[in-house]
Order: sequence, then C-alpha cells, then structure tokens
Amino acid sequence: MTAPDAIQAAMDQAVQDGVFPGAVLAVRLHDSLHCLVSTGRLSTDPPGEQVELSTVYDLASLTKPLVTATSLLLLVQGGKLFLDDSIQKYLIELHGFPIGQATIRDLLNHSAGLPGWRPLYERLEAKGMVADQGQPSVVREAVLQLIRDEPLIYGRGERSLYSDLGFILLGLLIERVTGLSLDWQYRKTVAGPLGARPLLFAPMAVVDSETTIECSVNRSRIALTEWDDWRKRLLQGEVHDENAAVLGGIAGHAGLFGTAESVLAVTGAWLRAHRGQSSMLNGELVREFTRRRSEVPQSSWALGWDTSSAPSSSGAYFSPESFGHLGFTGTSVWIDPQRELEVVLLSNRVHPSRKNESIRTFRPRIHDLGFQDFISSHRQ
Repeated sequence: MTAPDAIQAAMDQAVQDGVFPGAVLAVRLHDSLHCLVSTGRLSTDPPGEQVELSTVYDLASLTKPLVTATSLLLLVQGGKLFLDDSIQKYLIELHGFPIGQATIRDLLNHSAGLPGWRPLYERLEAKGMVADQGQPSVVREAVLQLIRDEPLIYGRGERSLYSDLGFILLGLLIERVTGLSLDWQYRKTVAGPLGARPLLFAPMAVVDSETTIECSVNRSRIALTEWDDWRKRLLQGEVHDENAAVLGGIAGHAGLFGTAESVLAVTGAWLRAHRGQSSMLNGELVREFTRRRSEVPQSSWALGWDTSSAPSSSGAYFSPESFGHLGFTGTSVWIDPQRELEVVLLSNRVHPSRKNESIRTFRPRIHDLGFQDFISSHRQ
C-alpha cells in the first residue's frame, strides 16, 4: 500500500486551507487497499491530537446506506419483507394516514412525499421528553407520531426530496420487524459478520460482557464535531445530528460511527455482490438497490444510495454505474463497480462550525486526483 505524494499533499493542504481539522482517506482498487492516509488533528478548538488511521468519525448520513439500506436488503433477502410493502403493514400506527401508504421502496428513494427535515428534538423537548442511553420506547413512539402527523409536501412518487424523516421511519420499521434495537440488529447481522470494527452507534457506551462484539471506543480515538447550543457542550462521541440524539443516538438516518477501514468492510460486501462475487449480500438485490430509479422524475437516487450525475461529489471520472453517499459531518463514500474502485473520505468539517462548506469543492477534486493516480496508472 502506498500514499502518493500528490494525495497526501492535497489532504495536508486541505487542513491548512481550513476545509476540515483532519481527515482520513482510503482508496481500494480490485480489492486491494492502495491508499490509506491521514492528516490534521482531531480538533482545532481546543487543539486536538493528531489524526490516526484508526480515528473514529461521526459518519452522519452514511448511516442511511451502511445501516438502513444494508439491513433492509438482508430482510428482503431473508423473505422478512418486500420493497413494495406499505410501511403501515409494519408500523401499524400509520394506518389511515397518508404516509402509511408509502412503500419501503418510496422511502428508500426519497419519493414518499415527506419534507426533508423537521426539528423533532425541539418538539419533544417542549413536551418534556428527553432521550437517554436507554432510548425509552415512549420517545420513539412520539417521534413516529410526529412524522405520521407531518403533512406530505408532494404526491408519492411525483419527485424525489432527500428526507431524513423517511429514514427515521425505516429505522423504526427495522426494529419492529426484527424485534431488536437498530444498533444490536446491525451488530449481529452486518458489522459482526463482516468484521467491521469499530462500526457502531453510541461509541462510548458500556461494553456488554455477554457479547464479543466491540461496542465501545476510547474517547481519545474520536474526532470532535461541533459545539451544540441545544446540548450546551462540545460533542465528541455523541451523534452530531439533534434528531438522532433525541433517539438516544440510534436512528435510521444518522448515528453511526466508524473508521475508514470499517466502512470499507461494508462497501466491499456491496461491491463484491454487485460484481457477482462471493458476498453475504444477494447480487441481484444489490444491483436493484444501486440502480437509479427512472420512475421518479429527475432523480439521481437509487434505494438508499445516490448515483453519480454531473456535477457530482465523486468528481468527473466515476462511471455511470457508480453509487455513493455523503454525510453532513464531512464524510463520503463512492463505489465504482465497473472499475472495482472504492473511495472513503472521513472528516469532521463541522468542527468548529457547520457553516464551513469548503468540502463541497474539495470532494470532487480529491476523487479526481485519486482516479488519476490509481486508475490511470493501472491502465498503463
């Protein structure tokens, strides 16, 4: 494994330019890890330790494909549910409400008619509800009711609008179908079997002595995110997203923490299945989940994954078959099955403030650089 000088220099320069305090970049080609580099520090205010390859980041919306889409694919694969089932079949509280008629497929491709975001945490706080590590069922039920009562803003399937609310519902649906909390079913069915460690929710939770699955991370390994005016503290090891926080840090749209290599453990399963190679995931389902949904007008979304379309955070060179996702905290993953290429970028660009959006221009540049260094050289 090598770290080309140009990539390391670009990562170091991004720190100097204030794109993020620190980051880790992983590039895997033909199932071989060709590049794994780190740069910067865990934080700037206060000054943090150097980022290491094992640094754990808040993955934010990478939770959607890595946890929610992967878990749903396995449930479909196991015959526990079907993509065209209405969600009210499993979340019976939604019967008689417009959102209840939406299908699992609708929610996965962001075409159910839900708004993108609402401050659910503020509404719950106004009702005197505060989440804790036990994630009381009353809080989850209250969140379900808040989304249920949210008016749809367009007709189902008319268009696609990226929605955290839809993936919160999908997370609750997974819990209802499996009878397990989202974090535990993920450890048992995905992270554990794939050896993806650490890849978990609530990374500083107490280790359960009855399981061999790693479920806590030392605080010193975790990159800081932002000062949260709502929680009145600088966040480290706590989910950045407030709506996920009110759910105890465990939700279908956000809450996952991990390293670049642990993310690759899951993306590798998707890539192998897509190419018809040995994988815990069914290849036909993987290709369905990662194919752009042509039935939704002007949408780039597949099922839980986005697809590459100009202009794209994946840059200019990823093939049309590519699929990926971004995370608000400064994370991203892009997979090109045609070239057997996976690129994972983890950063905490929201530290010290989410107002910093310099990563928008950095992402395509680093993907283009990685493509030129690795793909082009392998063609020669």
